[in-house]
Amino acid sequence: MIKTNNLKKVYTTDEVETTALNGIDLQINEGEFCAIMGPSGCGKSTLLNILGLLDNPTEGTYQFLSYEVSNKSEHERARLRKGNIGFVFQSFNLIDELTVFENVALPLLYLGIPEDERKEKAESAIDRMNMMHRRNHFPQQLSGGQQQRVAIARAVVANAKLILADEPTGNLDSDHGDEVMKLLSELNDQGTTIVMVTHSPHDAGYAEQTINLFDGKIVQEEVEEGFHV
Repeated sequence: MIKTNNLKKVYTTDEVETTALNGIDLQINEGEFCAIMGPSGCGKSTLLNILGLLDNPTEGTYQFLSYEVSNKSEHERARLRKGNIGFVFQSFNLIDELTVFENVALPLLYLGIPEDERKEKAESAIDRMNMMHRRNHFPQQLSGGQQQRVAIARAVVANAKLILADEPTGNLDSDHGDEVMKLLSELNDQGTTIVMVTHSPHDAGYAEQTINLFDGKIVQEEVEEGFHV
């Protein structure tokens, strides 16, 4: 599903050139659960942005679903993202003015899904996250754990093949964090590929593959039988 070769990302200003990623060779197969770890500033979020087609690398190649995407325009990247990639963020990124149902249904609206089908798919995703009793609530009326469940429902509502999670438990207590990790693990068991950036060795324990970054380079890659904590 994901393959990169000698991936580099350099940010240049008038005064300084910063190398965020330096020669990343990576392969993630369909249906895998991969954790990306490393200290702050090591390039984790930059890598996730490139894998999520939110940014292009400065050098190197990136194949997503067998398509070379490293030099695609924003319009082309957006077209590939739709329906293929779902995002889960530390800060939830829900729209405060929209209800749970409206937040989850939003990606389907962008995809041009008819209203009746949109309603059915959104309610199915909300029910899958055990949030139907909060269908008409607004994000500010929910706990952090409930907001993250809604964010996951939004990420999977269009049957995305890949979910990219950036510190998905970072704003949650341990109980709600475990709940979110179990939901991601269940989605992976059902065939969804998951790539997660995390600082937590506990959360990384849910993954089959752990990639450690330091100063923009892969310093250690661990592949093991995934276990669900």
